Amino acid sequence: MNQLNELALPGLHRTRIKICGLTREADVDAAVAAGVDAIGFVLYEKSPRFVTARRAAALASRLPPFVTPVLLFVNEETSKVIAACNDVAGSIIQFHGDESPQACRAASGHGQRPYLRAARIPLGDAGRGFDLLKFAQDYSQAQGLLLDAQVDGYGGGGQAFNWSLLPPNVNAHLVLSGGLNAANVIDGIRVVRPRCKTLSVDISSGVEVPGQKGIKDPTRIREFVAAVRQADLQLNSAKR
Repeated sequence: MNQLNELALPGLHRTRIKICGLTREADVDAAVAAGVDAIGFVLYEKSPRFVTARRAAALASRLPPFVTPVLLFVNEETSKVIAACNDVAGSIIQFHGDESPQACRAASGHGQRPYLRAARIPLGDAGRGFDLLKFAQDYSQAQGLLLDAQVDGYGGGGQAFNWSLLPPNVNAHLVLSGGLNAANVIDGIRVVRPRCKTLSVDISSGVEVPGQKGIKDPTRIREFVAAVRQADLQLNSAKR
């Protein structure tokens, strides 16, 4: 039985992959060719990876069926979130700031558009103080919770929090982010996958050309996707 057929067996897990912070057509095409499930566009003006809603729409128009555009916002006005989502067909929202559950629901059209809510987890032992179970309860209407490292500003800054400090049983779909790369994503999936309903991964700086924020490296993208698939095969083999 080949590896693709193994991943299709009932009960086996396939980690979904999002590449975030894309700014160029070539990078969108490279991510799609590598087999990712979602593409993230940063609509936060203070980010070095910022794109306008119009630019995000143009880049998203290159996506084939079943690859989802994700629009990242940080404490944005509800009207602007709704307008941007209307510009990018089929998009879902990622709230990455201090948005309350009520603000998320309002900006998502009161449940009409799916959204992710980012949880910013402190680095090191300070991560023990983050109550992810309460966060999951507060944002129970989110499609999933994206786990990122808490650093200055918004975004993980390419740093990983301590995955082993997460609760053993989180009643939510989780997206692991923050400091991921092809070298550590297998360990990240192994540690976090058993703790949640399903696990996806989200990467930005880990697949960029060094020193060039927003410019992705197609080789690093392919290596990251290959590592995620290897992690899936290892976990699925252990289940049998």
